[in-house]
Amino acid sequence: MAQLVERIDRSSNRPEDPRNREVVHAANDPQVGNLATPINASALTRSYINRLSAYRPGISIQRRGLEIGLAHGYWLVGPFATFNPLRHTHLSNFIGLLSALGMVLLATLAILLYAASRPLPPIAPITTQPPPEFKTVSGWTRFATNFFIGGVAGAGIAYWIIATIPVYGNFLRLIGVQ
Repeated sequence: MAQLVERIDRSSNRPEDPRNREVVHAANDPQVGNLATPINASALTRSYINRLSAYRPGISIQRRGLEIGLAHGYWLVGPFATFNPLRHTHLSNFIGLLSALGMVLLATLAILLYAASRPLPPIAPITTQPPPEFKTVSGWTRFATNFFIGGVAGAGIAYWIIATIPVYGNFLRLIGVQ
C-alpha cells in the first residue's frame, strides 16, 4: 500500500502527466469568475450556440422572438395536455392549450420585467456575443412582443395537430389503410 502511495506522489510532480494539466482556466479576468471549461470553450459548443435563434447573425429581433416563441408554444401544449388534472376527459387537449398560453404569457411578462430592469451589459462571454438588440430596453420589448405572438401561434398549431389526429385516423380507416 505504501508503494502505491509513493507512486501517486511521484506522478503528481511530473508536469508531462496528463492528470496534472489544468482543465479549467479563467476566460478573461479571473476576478469575474467566468471560467473556460472543456465544454463551454470547445468549437462544437460554440458552433451549436451560434446556430441558435437568439445568437444567429443576420436575423432581426422580431424573427428571433417569433422563432423562439413558436418553439416554446409548440412544445408546451403536449405535456400540459397529457399531465393536467382533467387528462381523462374530452377537455384535456383544450386545457393543455390554455395552460400553454398561460405559460407563454408568464414568460413574456418575465422578459418584459427583465427589460424594464435595464440590465447591465453582459460580461465578455466565452461562447458568443449577444446581438446588439439585447442591450437595449426597446430591443427586449420587441423580442418579448414577438415571443408572445410566436408562442400563441405555436400553441395553436400544436393544439390543431392534437385535435385533428382522430380525423386522420378516421380518414385512414375510410380508405382502408388502417
